[in-house]
Amino acid sequence: MPVSLARLIPRLPGQAGRTRRRAAREALEWVARIGYGARGFVYLSAGILTLLAVLDRMDGAAGAREALAWLSQQPFGRAWLLLAGCGLLAFVLWRGLQSIFDADHEGKDWHGVNTRLSQAFSGLGYAFLAFSAFRLLLHPPADPMAEQAMSGRERAEQLLSLPLGNWLLVGVGLCIAGVGVANVVKAWRDDFTEYLACSAKLCRRVAPLARAGYMARGLAWLPLAALVVLAGLHARPADVTSFGAALDAVERQPAGAWFLVPAALGFMAFGAFSFVEARFRRIRPPPEVLPS
Repeated sequence: MPVSLARLIPRLPGQAGRTRRRAAREALEWVARIGYGARGFVYLSAGILTLLAVLDRMDGAAGAREALAWLSQQPFGRAWLLLAGCGLLAFVLWRGLQSIFDADHEGKDWHGVNTRLSQAFSGLGYAFLAFSAFRLLLHPPADPMAEQAMSGRERAEQLLSLPLGNWLLVGVGLCIAGVGVANVVKAWRDDFTEYLACSAKLCRRVAPLARAGYMARGLAWLPLAALVVLAGLHARPADVTSFGAALDAVERQPAGAWFLVPAALGFMAFGAFSFVEARFRRIRPPPEVLPS
């Protein structure tokens, strides 16, 4: 046996392990990038639909769930829902790696723990969104928009039926407001280019997309939060509605379009930045989940 071949044989198991780790790392990287792309697609669709609603080309404004409901009624709607649902589940998996295994190396200090908790709650939210996509896929209602508003009222009625239910509903509204405020603070404070592997010039160009997107998302949550808080204070579950219907209520106010147009453009900016992240974000799968 040649000496060179004899030297290779003992190394084969180690080389196979390194190959498995590299394959797993690349697979998880693709999962994360697909997830960012799915998030971008949903929010870009929501922004376009909301802008069309302001221009009276659509029946109502749209958030992420309303965008999925609209997709379900289009040609090849089931295929769109399946792709969106699977992509959102991929993003949920990546959020889990970020929050549980600290994929972004945030650390265990106060700032790191706060960031990872935010990622965990974000993953939970996108898990519900993915569930909505699969629910629409398996049991498509005749009017998805009306069904979402009705389900919100039913959950409010169930909450109000509990002891101190009105204060529980007020608490839910305040939590929704907290999510909105957190997004606004994030828009002002965070460095969105920190995790991007692109040139400094490109990073400077795409950072405003992230700031506009998070600002719009944060402000858009506040009308729904106000409606939920008022529903709790007055014990009126009929005041609870969907995210898109809350934006519609804003549009019906004097100068409501001045709020809704920036919100629509912000949703589109957030979707565009998600596509940027799908291409340029640094994805570092944690060693704990890779083959040993």
